[in-house]
Amino acid sequence: MSTATLEAPAQSAARQAAQAQPIPTTRLVSVELQKMFDTRSGFWLMMSIAIAAVLATTATILFAPDDELTQEAFAAAIGFPMAVILPMVAILSVTSEWTQRSGLTTFTLVPNRARVIGSKVLATLTVAVGSMVLALVVGALGNVLGSAIAGVDTTWDVSLQEFLLIILANVLGMLIGFMLGLVIRNSPGAIVGYFVISFVLPGLFMALANFQDWFEDVWPWIDFNYAQGALFNGHLTGEEWANLGVTGIIWLVIPTAIGLRMVMRSEVK
Repeated sequence: MSTATLEAPAQSAARQAAQAQPIPTTRLVSVELQKMFDTRSGFWLMMSIAIAAVLATTATILFAPDDELTQEAFAAAIGFPMAVILPMVAILSVTSEWTQRSGLTTFTLVPNRARVIGSKVLATLTVAVGSMVLALVVGALGNVLGSAIAGVDTTWDVSLQEFLLIILANVLGMLIGFMLGLVIRNSPGAIVGYFVISFVLPGLFMALANFQDWFEDVWPWIDFNYAQGALFNGHLTGEEWANLGVTGIIWLVIPTAIGLRMVMRSEVK
């Protein structure tokens, strides 16, 4: 009787200690990755990355001149759809908590919202890097196959540095999408905001630079897309890195800080 009495509190204390253990970050990241694939729309959005890479590679083999069947040509063909699709993934990873009304469950199970947002960032970066590696493999296979079909030598003209800069460019694009998800917290609104920032504003900036000489010198310091585009050239000068840093603070760091504050303080329904 006394032995059972002594063992019961010990088992209860052990059970409470086990329940008090925080959820590991790796598990949170795993859950966020799973949520990206769980829904039908999320699954096909992720699948569209591979489908777009295959279609772009096939189109390059079919329509590119024989002397332009190089690794750079395949990377450029695959890069454009990737630059559009990947930010959508980042946006939906955040806005789904509000548009699909799953935020109440998520933030109840993990009350520390900073950990949830941090896990979403890590999951987003994992998808970005994984997608670019997949694109590299598909492009390399297309380069070998296209060269064999055309009867020309296989040209490998994308260095490791160039590939890493391309990854950085796409990661920054995904982070812009992530930032918009934090600030707007609505899928259609954030997607529209992304297209405005990525396609409308650059055109307006370009037109202004063409008509106003004073703006041409300011342009690289306020247009994030202009500064980000230099990453696809394979190398950056010191001034171009400075342009990227300044525009990144304006368009990414400051809005992300505002979005995080809004997420931490907003009511989840």
